[in-house]
Amino acid sequence: MIRLRLSLIFLLGFLAMAATAQVGPGFGPGASEPVTAPDKAMAESLLQTSPPLSLTRIDEGVPGWTVHDSNGIAGYIGSTWEIAASVGYSGRPLEVLIAISPEAVITGAKLVRHNEPVLTLGISDEDIAKYVSGFAGHDLRKPFEEVSADLPDVISRATVSTGVIRDGILRSARTLAAGRGLIDIGGGIDRLTWHPATWGDLIEQGGLSEASLGMEDAAKAFAAAKVPVPAGEGDFLHLWAGLADPPTVGQNLLGQQEYTAAVGGLNPGETVLLVISSGLYSHRGTGWRRSGVFDRLTIVQGETRQQPLAADYHMIKRLRIDGAPEVKEISLFKLPEGIDPILPFTVEVRATRPAAAGGDIATVIATQYTLPEAYRTAPPPAPEPLWRRAWVEDTLAIGVTGTMLVALALLFLAQEWITRRPRLWRGLRLGFLSVTLVVLGWGFGGQLSVVQVVAFLHSLLNGFRWETFLIEPVIFMLWAFVALGLLFWGRGVYCGWLCPFGALQELLNAAAVRLGIRQIAVPQALHERLWIIKYTAFVGIVALSFYSMHDALVVAEIEPFKTAISMRMMRAWPFVLFVLLLLGAGLFIERFFCRYLCPLGAGLAIPAKLKIFDWLHRRPQCGRECRLCETKCTVGAIDSVGRINPNECVLCLRCQVIMNDDAQCPVLKRRARSKAAAPAPQPVPQTPPPAREETT
Repeated sequence: MIRLRLSLIFLLGFLAMAATAQVGPGFGPGASEPVTAPDKAMAESLLQTSPPLSLTRIDEGVPGWTVHDSNGIAGYIGSTWEIAASVGYSGRPLEVLIAISPEAVITGAKLVRHNEPVLTLGISDEDIAKYVSGFAGHDLRKPFEEVSADLPDVISRATVSTGVIRDGILRSARTLAAGRGLIDIGGGIDRLTWHPATWGDLIEQGGLSEASLGMEDAAKAFAAAKVPVPAGEGDFLHLWAGLADPPTVGQNLLGQQEYTAAVGGLNPGETVLLVISSGLYSHRGTGWRRSGVFDRLTIVQGETRQQPLAADYHMIKRLRIDGAPEVKEISLFKLPEGIDPILPFTVEVRATRPAAAGGDIATVIATQYTLPEAYRTAPPPAPEPLWRRAWVEDTLAIGVTGTMLVALALLFLAQEWITRRPRLWRGLRLGFLSVTLVVLGWGFGGQLSVVQVVAFLHSLLNGFRWETFLIEPVIFMLWAFVALGLLFWGRGVYCGWLCPFGALQELLNAAAVRLGIRQIAVPQALHERLWIIKYTAFVGIVALSFYSMHDALVVAEIEPFKTAISMRMMRAWPFVLFVLLLLGAGLFIERFFCRYLCPLGAGLAIPAKLKIFDWLHRRPQCGRECRLCETKCTVGAIDSVGRINPNECVLCLRCQVIMNDDAQCPVLKRRARSKAAAPAPQPVPQTPPPAREETT
C-alpha cells in the first residue's frame, strides 16, 4: 500500500511539474509559437506560375498573406498552424504553408515545421515533399466528393501524421479561399430563388431592417445646436437597410431591369447593400462629392468599421415594390471589403449639427441586419472527417482486432479452466502470440509506443483532440483496451499478449529452447537493479519532450518497435543491427528487452498500480517450500519469497499452469505421494446386538 501511494504521488508530482515547466521552443499555441511567414523565394516556389512571377510585395492579412505581382494579386498563402491549428501525433504544431491562386486552386504546399516521430526518423523529406506536392491542382470550387479520389493517400506507417497534414491542408485552403471571397463554404447568399413579395412581406421576413429617429427626439438631441431642430410630428430620419443580392429582395424592390444592372456587374465575392431613407435628414449628404467617401454612413461588423466609397455607389430613383412608403433617397453600395455579408452587421448614420458653443453635436441612427435563413443557400456537405473515413475503410483491421481483444478478455476470464490444461494453454499462448506478431503487428501496424504516451500527456496539457487519436483505428482500439486492462489485470494485458515485438521475442526464444540453446539465469540482485534502466528511460523521454520533442523522439529510438514491426526492418543498417542485437540477447535471456530496456512497459507499470483485481493465485508454500514458478517465470517477476511483482508480470499465466499441474507443481506432487502412502483404512468389525431375552 505504501508503494502504491508513493507511485501515485510521484506520478502526480511529475505531471504537475511538467504542466508548470517552461516550455522549450516550438510547443503550444500562443505567442511562443509564431506562424512561419513566407519570404519572396518561398512564395514564388509555392505559387508555381509559368513564366516565373515578378513579385512586388507580400501583404499580411487575417488569415494568411496576399501576394502581389506587377499585374495585381498573384495568389494567397496560408499556414495550417494559424488557420486550422494543426497538431500532430506528437502533440506539437504541424505547420504547412499552402498557396492558392485567384481561381481558388491549390498551387503548392510546403511542410515547414513538425515534430512527428515517423517523419523525424522513419520517412525521408523527399517522401513528404512528394506527398504535399500532390495537393497541387486541387480545385477548391468543386465539391469535395468529386476530387477526393484524386488527392494523395496518406502514407502507410505514418497514417496519423500525414493524415493530419492532409486534413490541415484541405481545411486551411478552403478557409483561406472563403475568406478571400473565392468560394462559398456554406450558408451563402441565395442568388437564384425568387418569390413575389410586397413591402410588408420583406419587412416581416427580415429582408430589410429598419430604425428611425422622430422629430421630437431629434429636437431633444440637438437642443444645444446653433440651429435647433424644430419639434413636431414625422421622422428626422427613417432608415431601412439590407442586402439586395437575393432576388426576392432586390428584384421585387428595384424591378428586373434595375436589379440586373446593379447585381449583374459584380465580381465573385462582391455584395450589394441597399440603403433607403425618408425624413428630414439625408443618409448620403453632399460631402462625398468632394471627398469620395460617404462619411455619414458606416458599416460596422465586430471591430471593423468601413465607409462606402463614391466609386461603389449607384443611385436608384424609385422603388417598384407594392406597398412601399414614400421615401427620399435610395442608394446601392458595394459592400466594403472586410465585411462578411453572411454575418450580422450594423448600418449607422451619423447626424451632426453645429453646436452653439462651438464644435458639433452628433447622434447615431443604427439598424442591425442579419441575412435571413430564407435567403441563404443550404451549406454544402462538409468533407467527411479523415478519422471517420479511416474507421469506414479499415473494417477488416477493426474486425480482426476487435475479435482478438474479445478473445483475450474471454481467455483471462476463463484462466482457471485454461490453466488446468497445460497443452491447451501452450497452444493458445503460442497461437495468440503468432497472430499478434504477424497480423496485428506486421499486418495492421498495431504496435504501441512510448511516443504515444508522450503525445497523450502533451495533448492533455495543451488541448486534447479526439480526432488525432481516432485516425488510427487499430491503435485507438488497443489503447482503449489497454486502459481498461490496466484496471482489471495490470500491464501484462498488453505486454504479455498484444505487443508484437514482445511476441517476436518470446516466439524466437521458444524456438531457441527447442533447438537446445542454453538459457542464462540472471542473478536476482542484478536482475532487479537492471530494472532501473527502463524506468529511467521512460522518465527521461517524458521530461525531455517538454524541452525538445525532437530530442525526446531520438532518445525514444531505444524502442526497436518502429524498425522491427512498423517498418519491417526496411531501415538504415544501424537500426537493424540494434534490433538484431536485442533479439540475439533474447535467445539466451527470454524477453531481454522487455525486462530491462522497454520504456513503454515502464510507463504502463505506473498506472497498473491501480488495478482493482488480483487474478493470479499463490499458495502458502510458494517461495518457502517451492521456487519452481520463480525459475520458470518468463520475465523474472516472482521474487525469492514467491510474491508476484505486478510491475514486471506480463500475465503469461505460466505460474498458474504450474500451480495447477500435478505433474509439475512440487506441492501437488507431495500431496499425491502422501495420499498414495497413507494406509488404507481398515473396516470396523460389526458386533451383532445381544440376543433379546424372552420373559415368561
